[in-house]
Amino acid sequence: MTQAEREQDNGKEKERDRDREKEKEKEKEQRGVKRPIMPPAIPEPVQEQIQSNFMVVINPGSKNLRIGRATDTLPAAIPHVIARRLRHPGQSRYEDPWLLREGLDRPESSEQRQNGLKMVDQAIWSKKMSNGVRRTPVSAEQARSYNRQVRAAVLESSSGVKWTNTSHQPEFLVGEEALYVNPADCYSIHWPIRRGQLNVHPRPGGSLTAVLADLEAIWSYSIQKLLEIPLKDLKYYRCILLVPDIYNRQHVKELVNMLLVNMGFSAIVVHQESVCATFGSGLSSACVVDVGDEKTSVCCVEDGVSHRNSRLCLAYGGSDVTRCFFWLLQRVSFPFKECQLSNRLDCMLLQQLKESFCHLDQVSKLCGVLVGNISFHFLPQDISGLHDHEFRTRFPDSPTLLYQLRLGDEKLQVSWAPMALFYPATFGIVGQKMTSLQHRSQGDPADPHDEHYLLGTQSRQDQSSKAIAERKALPKTSGFDGEQSSQGTDLPERGTLIQDVDLGHSHGDCLIGGAELEEPPSALLSRKTAMTQFEGKALGLDKAILHSIDSCASDETKRKMYSSILVVGGGLMFQGAQEFLQHRILNKMPPSFRRVVENVEVITRPKDMDPRLIAWKGGAVLACLDTTQEMWIYQREWQRFGVRMLRERAAFVW
Repeated sequence: MTQAEREQDNGKEKERDRDREKEKEKEKEQRGVKRPIMPPAIPEPVQEQIQSNFMVVINPGSKNLRIGRATDTLPAAIPHVIARRLRHPGQSRYEDPWLLREGLDRPESSEQRQNGLKMVDQAIWSKKMSNGVRRTPVSAEQARSYNRQVRAAVLESSSGVKWTNTSHQPEFLVGEEALYVNPADCYSIHWPIRRGQLNVHPRPGGSLTAVLADLEAIWSYSIQKLLEIPLKDLKYYRCILLVPDIYNRQHVKELVNMLLVNMGFSAIVVHQESVCATFGSGLSSACVVDVGDEKTSVCCVEDGVSHRNSRLCLAYGGSDVTRCFFWLLQRVSFPFKECQLSNRLDCMLLQQLKESFCHLDQVSKLCGVLVGNISFHFLPQDISGLHDHEFRTRFPDSPTLLYQLRLGDEKLQVSWAPMALFYPATFGIVGQKMTSLQHRSQGDPADPHDEHYLLGTQSRQDQSSKAIAERKALPKTSGFDGEQSSQGTDLPERGTLIQDVDLGHSHGDCLIGGAELEEPPSALLSRKTAMTQFEGKALGLDKAILHSIDSCASDETKRKMYSSILVVGGGLMFQGAQEFLQHRILNKMPPSFRRVVENVEVITRPKDMDPRLIAWKGGAVLACLDTTQEMWIYQREWQRFGVRMLRERAAFVW
């Protein structure tokens, strides 16, 4: 074959290759037009719904646990209590107290309680009746003598209430079953959360390991029985955990480890109750007042961020009001003489009586209330003279009893027991820490790059840059003397730096700004002393709200907070509470803000929702937000990096 023929064949071969390539491109184009490359298998809305259905929101409280799927309209709620069977036959049973607490049996307790009652009396008797006439005092002895002679009337031979059946000897019982365990049975009663924190104490069942085991048992039972989710399927579920505004870092770390490692959730998001309350109520900014059963927290939230300096936790709540209510009943010779604060069933009765009987109403209206087993009829404000009332009791293995109760002027004091929230001296608690602030982290060995490390590194960088700038400003010198002078200027700065790191507070402390590192040690120590004294005070609820708002940085933020005070939780669900709190805030707010704030609004039932469910509802809303995708802590990440993931992923400063 000649050279010309070979070149002709090569040209034809190239043309055939180009034709084949064109045909392939046409086929690709036709295939691309006819069928999408990645067709969506499931529509996006359905996918989001399935994801939310596989998210469990947990809101643990001191008295109740609220838990449910993010798609549920309402959560399931059970008493946050567990009864554990004694391991040894001769072992003595232990029961965590419900209404009793430390600090009530001091010699000064009675005097302090009397002083508080005097302040409440003064506030009550300063109110006139609806017709403008002042009340006529009635002798208290008339009511007492009548109540001493009252005998219970038997309505039914059997109350229908029974003790929990423990014949099969279960290892533990949860919720209502635990509350109705017979004291004669070999079971100890534990409340694993007290005043918003894990109930760690030196008595039986009070170790951190035991408390975590109780929580795991209660939560696992709730997930299985109430949500009908097998525990083996939790690896397909994620969890939203709500924690208090002022949290214990070690406790949160242990709870996250329990949920991810022990219980087996695939991922978790931890967020604060106050921020979730704003999500649940649909408010962008609010001063959130959470009045629970054993603690009251106040915090200012703005655009989903909790202002650290505004966080306060008061060590009293609804159970303290119940105990004060009982003391007021005793003053009028309460006819149910067997009632004891150490008996859990009596505590349940007093709780129901308080919810039925107490109010903060300043408006005259006829009230008839029937709640559970208790029936009362009363006039909340226009009370003068003697009035008769009745209530019923139902206990296991006992008949249904009817009691008569006569009240005179004491009726106002008894029904206004919630006033103790504004005059906490009435609780008679002595020698206890009544106000808590968010303190800096003490460090965690598992997190070497915590705020202490960051603070020290940042300070060294600032000191180094300052020293370099000073050296540049000095005239240039040569020789050993110049080097010695520069070293001499560096050493005192390093010493000052060490003092600042040891004595100063980082952003983890309340009421202390970020510029504190430049303050002398004496000023920092005085700040510490002021904080210690502040935490020893028992602030009234209105004063705590004013202090929290005043701790905000700008006047604009303060104005927002005064315009939106959100009250959640079940501790202030009394008639007239909204108007009463609004009146107290208006009278005590600084005069400079009275001219600026158009309206002081207290919100107790946003969107007509139960205030006890708002925080949980906010957790369900959080589960559906796009920004939440950045906050998930996955099981494998936690097993590898541990508590460092909380610092990296938490929506608040860890």
